Amino acid sequence: MSFSVNIDAGLMNSGGTNSKTGSYQLVIAGGGPAALSAAIYAARYGITHVVLESWKPGGQAALTAEIENYPGFSSIAGSDLTNAMKKQAVEAGAVFVMETVESTTEINGKIKIKTDSAEYTTDYLIIATGAAPATLGVPGESKYYGRGVSFCATCDAPFFRNKKAIVVGGGDSAVKEALHLTHVVSELGLVHRRDKLRAEPLLANKLINNEKVTPYWNSQLAEVVGDDQGVTGVILNTPDGKKHIDTDGVFLYVGTVPATEPFAGLVDLDAKKAVATQNIVGTSNPRVFAAGDVTNNGFRQVVTAVSEGARASAAVFELLEMQE
Repeated sequence: MSFSVNIDAGLMNSGGTNSKTGSYQLVIAGGGPAALSAAIYAARYGITHVVLESWKPGGQAALTAEIENYPGFSSIAGSDLTNAMKKQAVEAGAVFVMETVESTTEINGKIKIKTDSAEYTTDYLIIATGAAPATLGVPGESKYYGRGVSFCATCDAPFFRNKKAIVVGGGDSAVKEALHLTHVVSELGLVHRRDKLRAEPLLANKLINNEKVTPYWNSQLAEVVGDDQGVTGVILNTPDGKKHIDTDGVFLYVGTVPATEPFAGLVDLDAKKAVATQNIVGTSNPRVFAAGDVTNNGFRQVVTAVSEGARASAAVFELLEMQE
């Protein structure tokens, strides 16, 4: 099944970089599926709102080459899915601006939000800022970032056509991106610290059975090596000791770091800096809700992020109704 959505630049940048500074009933921070779903429901409920998108509209989902487990689509590009969500939100009346939240405070029963270019006041806030790829901190990782080290196969796969690449990780993201790379590279190594992938079995089996893929089980990336031109190989810690593997690219999928820094003083975070939720979307602050990968909700999928975004806007609507 194929599905595509063509959206002109004006629609995709609805709100653009033009500030909507002012006072709102609701501010939604984020641009991924959770934020887009919250925006659709906020608009339909008639809540006075603004959505503060970061530099990456669509979130991590938009960077996923292929999503195979979203209801209604046997397969769809992540960017097509999030573009369709954005289109629906705009058509419903959602208001978007391209700004990044820098800090938040609560004053006199209102939440003050400072972005990179404006300030906002709101009765309620939905945190849906997602999470960024985690790093390993091994030698060579930062040195060769952008010169063979990548966190996005969807973005950078064309640079490795008919070349060798290695994917580090064993979860859904690692496997999906590795499958995307198999269509481009000549050889693909898969490095995982366990002897079995954690990803969805259907996808995991599809990857392992691909003739281009060589798995390195019970192994860890120890170092990225290269020269003036970029990455030339990696050193792995394997059960048999250190092993050097020649490669042109290293794609890292070793977890994520929740984008919660601007909200640290506003809501409780767990030990991993994720928003600690109550009843799925509630937080320690009764004026703040959270949805998607920024939370400590266990099952991180597009379908659950969308559900949580809808629930968060519904909770805000109910509270506003009680005040009338």
